[in-house]
Amino acid sequence: MAKAKTAYVCSDCGAEHSKWQGQCVECGAWNTLSEFVVQPAAKPVVAARGTGYAGAASGSPKVTSLTAVALAAEIRTLTGIGELDRVLGGGLVDGSVVLIGGDPGIGKSTLLLQMLGTLGAQMASVYVTGEESLAQVAARAQRLDLPLAPLHALAETCIERIIEQALASRPRVLVIDSIQTIWTELLTAAPGSVSQVRESAAKLTRFAKETGTSVFLVGHVTKEGGIAGPRVLEHMVDAVLYFEGESGSRFRVLRAFKNRFGAVNELGVFAMSEKGLREVPNPSAIFLSAHSGPTSGSAVMVTREGTRPLLVEVQALVDQSSLGNPRRVALGLEQNRLAMLLAVLHRHGGVAAYDQDVFVNVVGGIRVQETAADLPVLLAVLSSLRDRPLPEKTITFGEVGLSGEIRPVPNGEERLKEAAHHGFLRAIVPRANAPKKGKVGDMDVVAVERLSQGIDACR
Repeated sequence: MAKAKTAYVCSDCGAEHSKWQGQCVECGAWNTLSEFVVQPAAKPVVAARGTGYAGAASGSPKVTSLTAVALAAEIRTLTGIGELDRVLGGGLVDGSVVLIGGDPGIGKSTLLLQMLGTLGAQMASVYVTGEESLAQVAARAQRLDLPLAPLHALAETCIERIIEQALASRPRVLVIDSIQTIWTELLTAAPGSVSQVRESAAKLTRFAKETGTSVFLVGHVTKEGGIAGPRVLEHMVDAVLYFEGESGSRFRVLRAFKNRFGAVNELGVFAMSEKGLREVPNPSAIFLSAHSGPTSGSAVMVTREGTRPLLVEVQALVDQSSLGNPRRVALGLEQNRLAMLLAVLHRHGGVAAYDQDVFVNVVGGIRVQETAADLPVLLAVLSSLRDRPLPEKTITFGEVGLSGEIRPVPNGEERLKEAAHHGFLRAIVPRANAPKKGKVGDMDVVAVERLSQGIDACR
């Protein structure tokens, strides 16, 4: 019997190597190579007529001019959960493969079970569990007050048997919980290994594309917060969604990091309750702290996540440092950018913080990844340093350049309308983002071009 050929695959970039080595030569990561059993491709089995899983029986693809391809928009199906539909780009697309990751217990399985509970009356669906028994799944559905009649589940971990059952029941939606427990008979590696995860995901992706079934994959995460398994897994699927949330907080944020059918960085906000995940239709309210009065070190900004403007509170605490190297701590923001902004504040604002510990936090556990947070961060730091609150009902946003200029950010007028909708009466924004025609509600817009002008506007 011929000896099985092995290769070594990098779990970060998916590059293959003929022998093990400490560092991947493609991406430079250390200790990421895992053994992968290379097997010759088995001859595909021609499916029974009418199953819809054609495989090789459908014939070889041919080169086609794009003008001959119908440009009709993809048909979407609403899941019944508005925040999930928003993150998906407007609903489910037939034949799409969605990977959902997140910390244990954050609500991945709960969200998907609730989705199947609302979709059960519209289309056939199957929930495949590899970690729980059917009794546990049924007990969870009862706790969530979901109708049990339209819910169909399968306790199986072998990918060949899962596809066989799916071909027989023909579901429109298939949920795999989780991909790390699935294994294939073609490989001898243990479930959860790089080779098993990679091959199982490839089979499910092929099944989804050839049958038009929408497939959801639940993925475990590593200590660093990334989805466990080979990084190529994220390239194989159509959308990658991450569940985020602070431990001890009941709010959960579902963020799209990749989406072939919608906008990336789209955000869906949920609240965990006794009856499962509940949508938060007005997420700006949970990201704003309810202060009894004006508070120093607090600034409200309007950030944009995907297609949605959000009001977020940025808090800063500046204190005299007893260390030779003062601390710079940023939660929800990039720490290196905070250090850069403090240098700009010193050079072009005339305010020194080189002997102060600076702590910056974004309320609600949300991560702000855009440069519109630059001006709010500096104004919050200045407010805490002087122990002087910013004017009441004031919002601000804008990017700060190294030369002290205030640069515009995208969708400025839409941000102002969102702030006016929540009752804010004053805005400090870049001059290029000031409304061109008329006012925005009752809001007084102060347009600034330099950091010094932004500081003067807060007095």
